[in-house]
Amino acid sequence: MLVFGFAVLGPMIATGAFSFTEWSGFGPMEFVGFDNYTRAFRDTVFMDSFAHIALYIAATIVLEVLVGLALAGVLAARRGESTWFRVALFTPVMLPMVVVAVLWSFVYNGDFGLANAALGAVGLDGLRHVWLGESGTALAAVCVVSGWVYAGFYMAIFYAALRQVPEEVIEAARLDGAGELQIFWRVKVPVIRRAVEACLLLCVTGGFQSFDLFYVLTNGGPYNATEIPTTYLTRVAFTDGEVGYGSAMAVMMTALVVLAGLVFMRLRARSERTAA
Repeated sequence: MLVFGFAVLGPMIATGAFSFTEWSGFGPMEFVGFDNYTRAFRDTVFMDSFAHIALYIAATIVLEVLVGLALAGVLAARRGESTWFRVALFTPVMLPMVVVAVLWSFVYNGDFGLANAALGAVGLDGLRHVWLGESGTALAAVCVVSGWVYAGFYMAIFYAALRQVPEEVIEAARLDGAGELQIFWRVKVPVIRRAVEACLLLCVTGGFQSFDLFYVLTNGGPYNATEIPTTYLTRVAFTDGEVGYGSAMAVMMTALVVLAGLVFMRLRARSERTAA
């Protein structure tokens, strides 16, 4: 409790207090009430950053959770032959995110990157882009990198859950004439519903916490096309020296994440009552 109070509770209370002040991090503070919050609601860059993170979360639910679930289904069906595949797919999770971002910045490089080279090799030169330098492609490019990293993480969770599905249930479905795809979606997935719900919650809350991938790959650019709340408030608080305003944005983002978690738990409780 002492560690929690010092490392978590104390900074949270301090951030809440700073949000009501105008302070550069040095010198005296000036109490401004809710001015920072009203300014945040009028800040188009900050409001747009929530739209960007919503798109990012929606994309990662597909690229991370659904792809991870599909990979786990394929590997679970192979059982004894899947060890090396699981290791290969999980390897990106073990890499530091900064290293991943630097590697993919070379892949996306507009002059000598692998992405444009591959498109040129198959005769699709018209699809070549400066992937991280164009507003229309930058956010999608970051989402692909995130999917490449975390699909293996969710695959490991789903694979462990699928291994716990009783064989008797699967055999009964086969005797009823169900195909492997039907067994997967109508038998296995409902049985591991708790794992799916937990992964969705992790994906949503983790999306709001994203920072390093965006910071290294685009730093919010180009033209704020990939600006998300964490990168923007970090720039405001530590680069622009507006600690009070940055704290207000941090409080607003925290409230939104907590609200999303509460809504998820309420929907889960309602579904459990309905199922019962």
